[in-house]
Amino acid sequence: MKMASFLLLVSVLVFPRIAWAQSDNSFRLKSTDQIETINVTVDEVSYLGRTGIHLQSTTPDFEKVTIGLIREIEFSDGVIEVELSGEPGPDTGPNHRGFVGIAFRVDSNNPENYECIYLRPSNGRAGEQQQRNHTTQYVSHPDHTWYRLRKEDPGKYESYVDIVPGEWTKVRIEVKGKQAKLYVHGATQPCLVVNDLKSERTSGSLGLWIAAGTDAHFRNLTVGPLPE
Repeated sequence: MKMASFLLLVSVLVFPRIAWAQSDNSFRLKSTDQIETINVTVDEVSYLGRTGIHLQSTTPDFEKVTIGLIREIEFSDGVIEVELSGEPGPDTGPNHRGFVGIAFRVDSNNPENYECIYLRPSNGRAGEQQQRNHTTQYVSHPDHTWYRLRKEDPGKYESYVDIVPGEWTKVRIEVKGKQAKLYVHGATQPCLVVNDLKSERTSGSLGLWIAAGTDAHFRNLTVGPLPE
């Protein structure tokens, strides 16, 4: 397990159990001591002029969970915001799209059980519309994979949004009960709405999520209450 220091902001209003240093009504994680690496490496880097963390998978197996898990966060409902980037790693084939997002309500006792909303950055400006329509994705592992959801309800759990691989992208996820909404680039309207989250868990840990073969970066993760 590889750890490195980095800046990660989390709101006190949602997670008072974590030991954070308070600044400007937010909490700043001092190090990655709270981050458990599961089939990933974590490093502090400067990427495109901004300080963040670099996640890379350590396995080529897409069936294995690849996540930077924040066990001490107990997330139920709320707003998750983060800047992230993702792109295919150097040893991947031409069909790899890059896969990067946020896992939530993760079962800390079995991190293979989680809800997740993620992006496929290489699809954002693909030359075919059908591929563009697969840019965002909701999944609920282990039972509701992207393949199952696409087969049973084509187009319901994924959508298009204009993103570019390897560039910082602002993401906002709002979760309330069985509903989750994804906003990208500071948009006021969501690009993906899920009204039937599949997991029966109502709370769990939070994780920085990637898939095998993805080269990803994260910064300025903040978690707070839903707007009134």
